[in-house]
Amino acid sequence: MTIRVQEADFDVGAELAALSAGNTGIGGIASFVGLVRDVAPHGRGQSSMTLEHYPGMTEKQLTAIAEEAMRRWPLETCLVIHRYGRLLPGDRIVLVGTASAHRAAALESCAFLIDWLKTRAPFWKIEDDGNAQRWVEARDSDDAAAARWAKAPGSTESR
Repeated sequence: MTIRVQEADFDVGAELAALSAGNTGIGGIASFVGLVRDVAPHGRGQSSMTLEHYPGMTEKQLTAIAEEAMRRWPLETCLVIHRYGRLLPGDRIVLVGTASAHRAAALESCAFLIDWLKTRAPFWKIEDDGNAQRWVEARDSDDAAAARWAKAPGSTESR
């Protein structure tokens, strides 16, 4: 399991290759790459986004989320890289990768990780439209997406 919080960009291909390097038991890798858009969710243009975090606390929470994914699904490993600092439209923000012997576990756990990262990772975002800066507030749609994972896979209750 790899968790990194960093200011620098990352190479998606190299990171995913490293995820499975030397492990021939992996049958599938699922990944998600989040990018900065040039239009914020409220519809205004966006010239940049700044992400802030609390060092130490952020890594601890990302590790806990990744450990939960490893507990819920039969993963060989997983990867979470999240950037901070000032980012421009088109810049990569986050990379989540999961590796398992089976595609379903890789795909489901990848979706779980990104949903929980959106709602439980301690990052604070500021949108800049060139004229004003605004703190980004939590969105109900993100909470709804994360809520579907309330129950572990295989539970008789709905997720």
